[in-house]
Amino acid sequence: MNLTFKVEPGGALNLADYDPRYKADLDRKDAEEQFQHLAREIDELQELLYAASTHSLLVVLQGMDTSGKDGTIRKVFHRVDPLGTRVKSFKTPTEEELAHDFLWRVHQNAPCRGEIGIFNRSHYEDVLIVRVHNLVPESIWRQRYRQINDFERLLTENNTIVLKFFLHISYEEQAERLREREEEVAKAWKLSVGDWEERQLWDAYQAAYVDALRLCSTECAPWHIVPADRKWFRNLAIATTIVEMLRPLKADWLAQLKRQSDRSLAELREYRERNHTAE
Repeated sequence: MNLTFKVEPGGALNLADYDPRYKADLDRKDAEEQFQHLAREIDELQELLYAASTHSLLVVLQGMDTSGKDGTIRKVFHRVDPLGTRVKSFKTPTEEELAHDFLWRVHQNAPCRGEIGIFNRSHYEDVLIVRVHNLVPESIWRQRYRQINDFERLLTENNTIVLKFFLHISYEEQAERLREREEEVAKAWKLSVGDWEERQLWDAYQAAYVDALRLCSTECAPWHIVPADRKWFRNLAIATTIVEMLRPLKADWLAQLKRQSDRSLAELREYRERNHTAE
């Protein structure tokens, strides 16, 4: 059963073909129970990833305002050890960052081996907001698709697993969530006039996302479209995809840890024999 929709490399794409309210005929109660099992498994897999330190995981979250990037991080990764996880939110570039190529600040925040890195927005902003607001000429942002693909291939060839999720929310659901923020004091701090101004550019953003998804979904780093109108389904879909990607590596990580354990025990035995101690 498909919970996310993988964008085929080089294919055509129409976001209207994907229902943001899709739920794969799942019952919410059963789905939330299944999600808790997956969250525990992500915790276990993250511990093995950290200990073995042969791979890293980069999770890229993109989507329109209110699509649930923050909520995804809080829910899907709520069990993992913070020591092995790092979240980076990419804001407006600093003066120093603007003096370098657009990927400079991104590469510095790529996860090291043994680490899960989560990008709340990412290098894709440089072919999204930059394009929609005409911040640089088309001749500049157009070549960035190729540069992004080269960058992500470099990461994967160095044992970084790249999972990219587009949180696909509907125009109507976004309006409802923005109104909810106005009505809830605890959430009103998130509001700004800019949220509503950006909403007026919805069609332009959708067109920019189509090109980003279509041109930057590769064999090594495909895009996954996540129906995001239902928060519980969004969480389940992303957790399922992460587990399905990491689970096949579990045996290799366990084997690596056994080799490390055998070496450590051998060193300890040698130490004790050398020092005639049984401590």
